[in-house]
Amino acid sequence: MAGKLGTEKMFENDQVSVWNFEIAPGEETEMHTHERNYMWYAIQGSTVQVLDENDNDLGSLEIQTGDVYSFKVEGGDIVVLSEPSKGVRFPAKHKARNIGATTYREVMVEYKQ
Repeated sequence: MAGKLGTEKMFENDQVSVWNFEIAPGEETEMHTHERNYMWYAIQGSTVQVLDENDNDLGSLEIQTGDVYSFKVEGGDIVVLSEPSKGVRFPAKHKARNIGATTYREVMVEYKQ
């Protein structure tokens, strides 16, 4: 993995890594690359914009509190496996920016197998 996947790693064993993830309004993550399938649960929703390594806007997600998203890493891309964005693809190497009015919080689980 290149770059931190979350704010703080809360747990890790041979099967999963569990991350706390938080982005305040106007803040963004560092550039990072997902190498494994993962899912997340939104503790506090907001609007999150995805940007590629050249700062190109790849779209945004209106994430609601309680939303659960599942993702598959495939050929350098991430494929959304859950509704409402099922089938959407974006680069595995990206960063995220909170363009909403509230702090975004999630728990992310990265699968090692």
